[in-house]
Amino acid sequence: MNDDILATVGVIVVNYGSHELVEDNLTQTVGDAFPGYVAVVDSWSSSEERRDVEAMCELHGWHAISPPGNPGFGGGCNLGASAALGAGATALVFVNPDAYLPLDDLRALAQSVLQDPAQVRAPVVVRPDGSHFASLADLLIERGQTRARFRSPAGPPPGSRPWVSGACFAIAASMWTTIGGFDEDYFLYWEDVDLSRRVVMAGGEPRVDPSCQAVHDEGGTHRGTTPSRAKSPVYYYYNVRGRLTYARKHLGRRDRRRWVLTTPVVAYRVLLEGGRRQLIHPRRTWWPALRGAIDGFRGRTGPRYP
Repeated sequence: MNDDILATVGVIVVNYGSHELVEDNLTQTVGDAFPGYVAVVDSWSSSEERRDVEAMCELHGWHAISPPGNPGFGGGCNLGASAALGAGATALVFVNPDAYLPLDDLRALAQSVLQDPAQVRAPVVVRPDGSHFASLADLLIERGQTRARFRSPAGPPPGSRPWVSGACFAIAASMWTTIGGFDEDYFLYWEDVDLSRRVVMAGGEPRVDPSCQAVHDEGGTHRGTTPSRAKSPVYYYYNVRGRLTYARKHLGRRDRRRWVLTTPVVAYRVLLEGGRRQLIHPRRTWWPALRGAIDGFRGRTGPRYP
């Protein structure tokens, strides 16, 4: 495969206990003989998984990065990005382990950020059935909630902040270096909202290319053990905590206070993403969300399984 643009690209995937999912999606993304740098960061889950990830990478010519523990999503992305930049990558493309991006779309995203390094470019992200998962979104400061831009035909409300999903996006090496990568305090969720804010603060702009599309099966990594809409306690805990972490880092006292007071309403909406039936299991739903709220309010960061 002779492609000058792809040769400058570093593709980063962070794995946690799902190497088969990574292999399936990443082979659909980069194909065979990818000329750029492909990093699979294995967040520690077990010795067997670590061996499987390293064998998978050796088979496909990818680079396995094996930290001693679980650095979280942002920390894993930072490790992969550091390795890719060290290998000479000038554009970085991040793809979730449960997502794939056609090679032509990967090339288009990389080319756009190389031509305009102030941009952070993301594709439209859809679920396997074609329904919308993520595109350009707004953080509504007044409400302390996020909303997809396409749901507000009148345009973003005053004071809102644009952001793109960390499920799949491209960024120039120069912008990545300027903003310092992901903030690892979040560990999981909300680090993409934070990164988008820092891109804007650095004079850049998060954008979505509607001609590019990634497919994301969100059930692959954070659903519960049953085939239902229910998500994992990890999802509820870190999602609720990450919102308050963002407030503590970036909002003034009045806005922080409003976000704290509206936490029960927002947390309930997060829980409803997994459906009402799962709410009869408080240890998997209410309790993780409550602990996330308490830890977010107290300023706790880093890993903590609820």
